[in-house]
Amino acid sequence: MGYTVSFISLGCAKNQVNCEQMMAAVQAAGHTVTAVPEGSDVVVVNTCGFLTSACEEAIENILEMAELKKAGRVKKILVTGCMAQRYQEDVLREMPEVDGILGTGSYGEIAAAVAEVMERGLRPCRMGNIHTAGQGGARILSTPPWYAYLRIAEGCDNHCAYCVIPSLRGKYRSRPMDELLEEAAELASAGVRELLVIAQDITRYGTDLNGERQLAALLRELGKLDFHWIRLHYLYPDEITDELIDIIAENDKILPYLDIPMQHCNDAVLKAMNRRDTRETLTALLHKLRRRIPGLVLRTSLITGLPGEDEAAFEELCQFLREMKIERAGVFPFSPEEGTRAAQMDHVDGQEAGRRAELAVDIQSDIIDAYNESALGSLREVLCEGFDGQAQMFFGRSYAESPEIDGRIYFTAGGEVEPGTFVQVRLTGTMDGELTGEMAE
Repeated sequence: MGYTVSFISLGCAKNQVNCEQMMAAVQAAGHTVTAVPEGSDVVVVNTCGFLTSACEEAIENILEMAELKKAGRVKKILVTGCMAQRYQEDVLREMPEVDGILGTGSYGEIAAAVAEVMERGLRPCRMGNIHTAGQGGARILSTPPWYAYLRIAEGCDNHCAYCVIPSLRGKYRSRPMDELLEEAAELASAGVRELLVIAQDITRYGTDLNGERQLAALLRELGKLDFHWIRLHYLYPDEITDELIDIIAENDKILPYLDIPMQHCNDAVLKAMNRRDTRETLTALLHKLRRRIPGLVLRTSLITGLPGEDEAAFEELCQFLREMKIERAGVFPFSPEEGTRAAQMDHVDGQEAGRRAELAVDIQSDIIDAYNESALGSLREVLCEGFDGQAQMFFGRSYAESPEIDGRIYFTAGGEVEPGTFVQVRLTGTMDGELTGEMAE
């Protein structure tokens, strides 16, 4: 019997790929995937569990669905993903509205879980092995048709002291290259113009298969497919090889936009957090990348208030930001997560961590303003993504803006511009920190 199933996916792009696979799996089982929870037989809330704040967002979404269920507008609620993996017992015990949960090792069992809640009245709790769960499979894309994610690996072996991901996603395991190239070719033939290569750490790709880093080889093959842009998230600093830098610099399709989460720059803080970098190695790497990759835009994430961050270490972080002029930086106050080593260490209180984060964001705002100023007058290729009725301008992204996390470029044009097309835009100004311009004829 076929049911209508709707999905809410929270958190990162890697989680979104899992959700796309679940959508394809329920459709293959004869069910109808619907975009709207109201009126669906089953709503699946695919949760993030990386931070306490993400778990709170997940709970809010589940409770919203519980209200719909109470009103008879939704029949059953399934909870999947990282929060289900992390707090399985709490979810089942404290949220009686939830009809079943699937951990991160059991995404492939979604169709069976739908049948269990709809036909057999069961309350499934499926927790498959997170170290061996399958990664491939058909997907129903939930992104706009012009871009898509290619997840090349699952899990993480870095074991940073503040991070729960290895316990939620398992050990690092690369997908076989032929499988990736087949999936990428399908995406290209479906009209995807921008491919975002993602994993918890893409630089480690292949090392678990034969001991060799294979990201450069994979990118060489992906570059032969019919994509216009290939974008990379996330690169671990000490795994970036000269071969990889060469591929990025030489291949026009691979964007000179690198997302390299550094978290901090103070040596003592980095060491306490089980990071393998020092300020010296990070500085040398960034200088090398700038030298070798023309027009490079860097993105990073930084954490303020980590264990060991005294005032001097924080000032060093601010100085590092000013000196390196990293164009895109997400700054987050330290969150002492249950089950992590960092939570057991001495650290500043949350209020102080938040204050420091705000100060770092202020520095970052100045860097972005200076970057935008330096871009004025230049011509930039922009992928149009729509029209903003309020601003009465088209909007899109250049190589310097990744979807969902960076800003937009707004531009005027002489006529209609179809979303998903590339246009040349002359950058002429800024609006609320975003670049503006006009389409070049």
